Amino acid sequence: MKNQNLNILDEINKGATMGMDAISYVSEKVKDNRFHQVLDVEYNKYKDISNRVNKLYDNYSDKEPHETSTMNKMMTWYGVQMKTITDDSTSKLSELLMQGTNMGIIEGRRLLNQNEDIDKDVKNILNDFVVMQEDSVETLKKYL
Repeated sequence: MKNQNLNILDEINKGATMGMDAISYVSEKVKDNRFHQVLDVEYNKYKDISNRVNKLYDNYSDKEPHETSTMNKMMTWYGVQMKTITDDSTSKLSELLMQGTNMGIIEGRRLLNQNEDIDKDVKNILNDFVVMQEDSVETLKKYL
């Protein structure tokens, strides 16, 4: 059980750090001030989730939670660069972020559905993470 909780916290933290990385890479290309402000808010939501994971992680391990690997960071950066070579419009940037966020929602829902017996605190963070991402998609849709 302890390992299951730890694995889920690691997955949440990897998802949150990947979200922060993607927003950072996309933000460099944003020209619309309102969209930039939206991304700042979204970034801080991911950061809050990661901070919550870090606080709870100490209950399960004396190590640090897993984050995205350097290779994943490079692949994310490269993907953003390649997909925006010919179109770096707000609509395109929103679409890219939505695609990544949807992958996070799918993984989060899968974790919720397949791990009903995890600790309440872990389940709460996981649920909050999924709901936050679902809300993010709704926000990003306005910029398509």
